[in-house]
Amino acid sequence: MNVSSINNFKSLARNISIVENATQDFEKLLSALQPKNTPVIGFTGPPGAGKSTLLNAVIGKLLNEDKKIGLLLVDPSSPFNFGALLGDRLRMSAHFNNPNLFIRSLATRGSLGGLSDTIIEVLEVMKSYPFDFIFIETVGVGQSEVEIAGLADTTVVVLVPEAGDSIQAMKAGLMEIADVFAINKSDRSDADAIVSALQHQLHIAGREEIPVIKTIAVEAKGVNELIETFNKLLTDKNKVRRLFLLGEKVLRIIQKRRMSNFDVAAMRKKLSIEVENTNFNLYRFVSQLNS
Repeated sequence: MNVSSINNFKSLARNISIVENATQDFEKLLSALQPKNTPVIGFTGPPGAGKSTLLNAVIGKLLNEDKKIGLLLVDPSSPFNFGALLGDRLRMSAHFNNPNLFIRSLATRGSLGGLSDTIIEVLEVMKSYPFDFIFIETVGVGQSEVEIAGLADTTVVVLVPEAGDSIQAMKAGLMEIADVFAINKSDRSDADAIVSALQHQLHIAGREEIPVIKTIAVEAKGVNELIETFNKLLTDKNKVRRLFLLGEKVLRIIQKRRMSNFDVAAMRKKLSIEVENTNFNLYRFVSQLNS
């Protein structure tokens, strides 16, 4: 077993904990980072699509090629302690002890969009370590997962044949963030129908260049094609898109810092009083808070 990898991963885990918990000097740690241009690939899609199984198959192929992989797997928060439920530990059990694989669980902690509220910082810490690929898997909350497009260099949206009826409703959500669609469980009936429906909607949206790949994750079918596809997309990624994504990260960091000292409890208390006034106006209330 590679001892140096273990030592590096222990250091990485400690640094992630420092950033995630915002402990003392965490901003100094972030400012000292020297992130590499490690490709970040997001896996998202509705619940039950088989994202974890497909990601497991992809990781297995890459580990067999001696690639070093970092995983950020975002689980729903526990309703009691806001920690991750650690379902990913079970899902990734086949590769859990591989010295080239680092897995980190992040809790959503009530954050909308399927992502953790510290994921930008955690991702930057991970990019300072020598990974060949970093993967992010979201909790699977459907169309609200569009936030992942602001973090990943390439976004894989995983669907199943049964999703065919909802393809039209997807245009304003997952349809717009996908760099590649993976139709998983494609041995089921209606697989060809959803591929055709999806390609039709992509054509209408002017995005017919988006690849649609059929996969069967449990048999690792279509996995090689999926890896080849996102590798090609990473190579072709243009500078304009990269600058846009960096800009989105900057905005999220600024928003978080400006809200860090905001007293939510005091706001709610004041709101409970003000809302009793007959002339209460939400926008005037917000303006008072900002003044």
